[in-house]
Amino acid sequence: MITHTDDPPEQFWEQFYADGARWSGKPNRSLVDEVAALAPGSALDLGCGYGGDAIWLAQQGWRVTAVDISANALEQAVAHAEEAGVADAVDFQRRNLAESFPPGRFDLVTASFLHSPAELPREQIVRDAAAAVAPGGRLLIVGHAPSESHRHADLPTLDQVLGALALPADEWETIAAELRELRHTFRGETEAHTRVDVVVHVRRR
Repeated sequence: MITHTDDPPEQFWEQFYADGARWSGKPNRSLVDEVAALAPGSALDLGCGYGGDAIWLAQQGWRVTAVDISANALEQAVAHAEEAGVADAVDFQRRNLAESFPPGRFDLVTASFLHSPAELPREQIVRDAAAAVAPGGRLLIVGHAPSESHRHADLPTLDQVLGALALPADEWETIAAELRELRHTFRGETEAHTRVDVVVHVRRR
């Protein structure tokens, strides 16, 4: 189970990202799998953290707006983008998505692991994400699947994510809506672990 907290979300995430230790330097694998073949355009990365997805998108030619609630995360993200030579292609913005959402429409909107032990109106945020997709654009939502065997027991199921979006079938095409099993290795470990993610990839017609 995730341990929930009564801390204000800004305070929780500043502490979470305080030491910089969670930077892997790698993008989300499902993002790469779903997006690598797309022609680049404008992208919005919600909950960008240290910027792994935003930097990878910029390296593929996307113009990226990357948003996070944590100033600590964004400071690190800017530094990583500079190191990667793509700082000019990424606009990092500090926003609490419960209160402020980036304006405009985007060819790609991504929300990877937008889970929070602190209060977060996740369903409203994913609906706002869908509203920000330009005609012909894509929405990609990736999250840990709930599992009674580990700490992700109380996260939204695939059906709950689709229900929260409530996208009209005549306006949206489903590219992927599935549980996806991935094998990965944590930092400093040699043994691979299995993780199951919820992956929702849709295109506005």
